[in-house]
Amino acid sequence: MPFDLDLVIFVCSLFLKIQADNFLTNLQAVVFTDISIEKAVEFDDYCHSHQPPIAFIKSEVRGLFGSVFCDFGPEFTVLDVDGEEPHTGIVASISNDNPALVSCVDDERLEFQDGDLVIFSEVHGMTELNDGKPRKIKSARPYSFTLEEDTTSYGTYIRGGIVTQVKPPKVLKFKTLKEAIKEPGEFLMSDFSKFDRPPLLHLAFQALDKFRTELLRFPIAGSAEDAQKLIDFAISINESLGESKLEEIDKKLLQHFASGSRAILNPMAAMFGGIVGQEVVKACSGKFHPLYQFFYFDSVESLPIEPLEASDLKPENSRYDAQISVFGTKLQKKLEQSKIFMVGSGALGCEFLKNLALMGISCSENGKLTVTDDDVIEKSNLSRQFLFRDWNIGQPKSTVAATAAMAINPKLHVEALQNRASPETENVFNDAFWESLDAVVNALDNVTARMYIDSRCVYFQKPLLESGTLGAKCNTQMVIPHLTENYGASRDPPEKQAPMCTVHSFPHNIDHCLTWARSEFEGLLEKTPTEVNAFLSNPSGYATAARTAGDAQARDQLERVIECLNRDKCDTFQDCITWARLKFEDYFANRVKQLTFTFPEDAMTSSGAPFWSAPKRFPRPLEFSSSDPSHLNFLLAASILRAETFGIPIPDWAKNPKKLAEAVDKVILPDFQPKQGVKIETDEKATSLSSASVDDAAVIEELIAKLEAISKTLPPGFHMNPIQFEKDDDTNFHMDLIAGFANMRARNYSIPEVDKLKAKFIAGRIIPAIATSTAMATGLVCLELYKVLAGGHKVEDYRNTFANLAIPLFSMAEPVPPKTIKHQDMAWTVWDRWTITGNITLRELLEWLKEKGLNAYSISCGTSLLYNSMFPRHKERLDKKVVDVAREVAKVEVPSYRRHLDVVVACEDDDDIDVDIPLVSIYFR
Repeated sequence: MPFDLDLVIFVCSLFLKIQADNFLTNLQAVVFTDISIEKAVEFDDYCHSHQPPIAFIKSEVRGLFGSVFCDFGPEFTVLDVDGEEPHTGIVASISNDNPALVSCVDDERLEFQDGDLVIFSEVHGMTELNDGKPRKIKSARPYSFTLEEDTTSYGTYIRGGIVTQVKPPKVLKFKTLKEAIKEPGEFLMSDFSKFDRPPLLHLAFQALDKFRTELLRFPIAGSAEDAQKLIDFAISINESLGESKLEEIDKKLLQHFASGSRAILNPMAAMFGGIVGQEVVKACSGKFHPLYQFFYFDSVESLPIEPLEASDLKPENSRYDAQISVFGTKLQKKLEQSKIFMVGSGALGCEFLKNLALMGISCSENGKLTVTDDDVIEKSNLSRQFLFRDWNIGQPKSTVAATAAMAINPKLHVEALQNRASPETENVFNDAFWESLDAVVNALDNVTARMYIDSRCVYFQKPLLESGTLGAKCNTQMVIPHLTENYGASRDPPEKQAPMCTVHSFPHNIDHCLTWARSEFEGLLEKTPTEVNAFLSNPSGYATAARTAGDAQARDQLERVIECLNRDKCDTFQDCITWARLKFEDYFANRVKQLTFTFPEDAMTSSGAPFWSAPKRFPRPLEFSSSDPSHLNFLLAASILRAETFGIPIPDWAKNPKKLAEAVDKVILPDFQPKQGVKIETDEKATSLSSASVDDAAVIEELIAKLEAISKTLPPGFHMNPIQFEKDDDTNFHMDLIAGFANMRARNYSIPEVDKLKAKFIAGRIIPAIATSTAMATGLVCLELYKVLAGGHKVEDYRNTFANLAIPLFSMAEPVPPKTIKHQDMAWTVWDRWTITGNITLRELLEWLKEKGLNAYSISCGTSLLYNSMFPRHKERLDKKVVDVAREVAKVEVPSYRRHLDVVVACEDDDDIDVDIPLVSIYFR
């Protein structure tokens, strides 16, 4: 944890008897979870006035209601309000005006807003802007903005320039709890359909405090008398507020509040634990904007739709009594008997398993929780996947997580599998499995898997509870049969990928350099050694495959294998050093010299514009120096990894900088002269850097002959050891090499370099994940699970959520209903599936659709076309069984566990307008 060791987080109970001045004085933050308002005011006053101030956080969870209050002192400085990387832009032009107009390249839209502060760097011509002084912008547009500065007397802009957002610190002035209770100001909203709810809950929590203070207990669940007492307290407090009193009090809501006030529900604890945990981090680090100051939340929609009697809420002397006091015994039994499929057991999965075990999900003999994950535990997982320990590294995630969950609740009936849920495992997750489920919980980290599970849930009409996290952000989506749209109905736009020519020849940011570095690592140390082994294990088969392909990629592949076994073959560690030194010269000197020879600094495009205009950056070759630690570190990592691929022992002296430098200085470099006519790809739409040739087939034959000749010179049994990139082992030199690759390339192009940690984050494609947002997401999903398993809820009862704990922002809304398609007197959605019973022919299927006013012109199964009205020969199939045609044409063999065949039918109405109809399932058995 990147904070001082004196950080202490203290959780205080109601009966804690301590002297504030003796205990709190050395703390940075204190969290109270169960304390009277009177005592909280006393502690908060001390924390607020202490020097330096102690961050005070008070949080309560009462049934389906929760609250958080934060007071970080009279003045609290937020160093980074949102945690996002500063926005940047590449300058294309700057006018000599007052105010000045700054235009940027249209490579990416600018994310600046009016009032932002920015700094300039690398501006040529108008160098006055390179002074590092923050400047305010206005009139921010997608590709331009106005600078609040007079540049009429500045130099004329020539080219270049990077503009970077400056994020100034923000100072917040907090009220004490005593002041804030009376004048709470604006409440942090979460659900705008409950706009009037926070002021009422502000009153409700005060009324509960008064109830507990006077009666020394909580209201009894289901007690009308206790609920009325709490309502009376609320009315009395409200009347004392004068002009700020509420005009109307929702007594029914207060009844729910009173009835469940003694219960601490696991989903609510998970959600508020995530929120409070993030506030503690803010208090101790100054990173992210604190919650200012009250936040109230409720999920009364999670209650069963039928009224609950007091007898339903009575305790049964079980671990679930708190839950029963809110939802009743009937729903508790449904939870215990539920059959749930959870896909994934990583960060989200660990939190879900803990929640489900504590809720009693699948904790009876009739219930079952199936969890599957094909991944194993890595060291980097341990920071947030809390069911795993050091000794579990390398073990299956699902098995370890399930075992840990059973330790939390021994009655949990869980089966852990290591199968990836995909089309290839539909024999494991077959029709009977899916049909038995009550709900599916996704704990996945990629869109492809989410789309597949979504399609299965739509097909079998099962509720899907979806969630995801990204750093301090999280989202949840409820996919409920016939009520909501499915996950696949709306998609985020694909991530923008840098053009291949940009990555390989014209990088302009460190991401480009790291993408290239990762590609080179895999090409040199994994793909080429793998190709070498493929050739050595089956020379004739390898040659045949190359001849069959006969293209530029096959030619380049053969050239790489030959180069590896001929010119680049290493027998000693000194050979590996020589190889690494030659690679340095090739990558960071010779290639740059060739590029700038082909496109000089004053080169012009065919349209007469400067070739090296933004976003292109003109590169400079590096001159190797064994006294430069970054140069030497690159060579060390490259030499060691090269030695690993050839199975060469690493000598002890290799890691001695002085001796390594001596070995490097022995390397003799060949002279390099740039060549005329070298083609360098500049087309941003190009998908390959290989240039095709009419002589590819002939060249391939020559290369195969050369490769076969080289193979005869190799010792018997020779093979290489391909290296798979592993980002989490700090001793394997993988990240050292990738960071070295990227930073040397960045130095070529005058791009700011990064440290190894940042390089690991980008090149390792790490999705930032933290425990706080994960806990909140799973808590919110489990609140929805109550609704799913209770049944009968309307779409307006469900909630989708987007939250950003950094800002903080909570946005909850009811899900979007599915799109409805209408035809004549029929209507259907994505959730509908038409079924036909009987082993029918194609003609009978067409007639069945005709009766619905639909003219079918195409029938397909999988990727194969069974029938199309445009093909005369297809009419011969009309009197054949649909299943038989599928067997003959699509080569489909329906598994024994499946009783039906699915076909996709394209139809049009009598006006020749296409009509999208549901999937048609023919039950032939």
